[in-house]
Amino acid sequence: MHPFARHLASLPLLLCLGLAAAQPPLPPLPPQVQLNGMLGARAALLLIDGEPRTVEVGATVKGVKLVALEDGRAVIEIAGRRQTLALGASPGRVVSQSAAAPPRQIVLPVGPGGHYTTMGMINGQTTSFLVDTGATSVSISQIEAEKLGLRYMYGKRIVTQTANGIVPAYQFQLNSIRIGEVEVRDVDAIVIPGLMGHVLLGNSFLNRFQMRRENDVMTLELRY
Repeated sequence: MHPFARHLASLPLLLCLGLAAAQPPLPPLPPQVQLNGMLGARAALLLIDGEPRTVEVGATVKGVKLVALEDGRAVIEIAGRRQTLALGASPGRVVSQSAAAPPRQIVLPVGPGGHYTTMGMINGQTTSFLVDTGATSVSISQIEAEKLGLRYMYGKRIVTQTANGIVPAYQFQLNSIRIGEVEVRDVDAIVIPGLMGHVLLGNSFLNRFQMRRENDVMTLELRY
């Protein structure tokens, strides 16, 4: 083959290699952020890539700027893009909708006393939860159940063991429990007399997840 012809034959390969080398590297994923608490209107507890950080309004931590706080929500800004976070919602990234993966994780930082708490919803009504791995079912106080409008009295009458001894209870099934963007349907629950500070997230909910704890952060990964 003539040397000039060999040179022409190699041009497509050289052009391809040149174009490949010219491709810019993929940008890193933006941080994953969750609102886990508010200190009045001046600061918030943000979980940034699994690390709890206290951020004041106007400050930037790990690329996340806290723009404003109001009504249990935080407005954050990452690389010029803004997003509103709800208190206790599952972590999110400031990305386009097409790039977002289906939500399957709940990330909870440890709270006072070593407990894991979060806000969420039962049958579409907002309440607060506390993870209780020793409870067989989700446990709701009678007062809270009435606030949530649950028709628990149509459930099965049982007795159950509590810290205060054996008490009567109602056993029934919740339509759904939602924490952030993760929703679990048809969850067994009981309603017991009295008042509790939180709804107890027992194993009828937790068994739907793979649980792991790292550096005082609990991650619940949906099994199915």
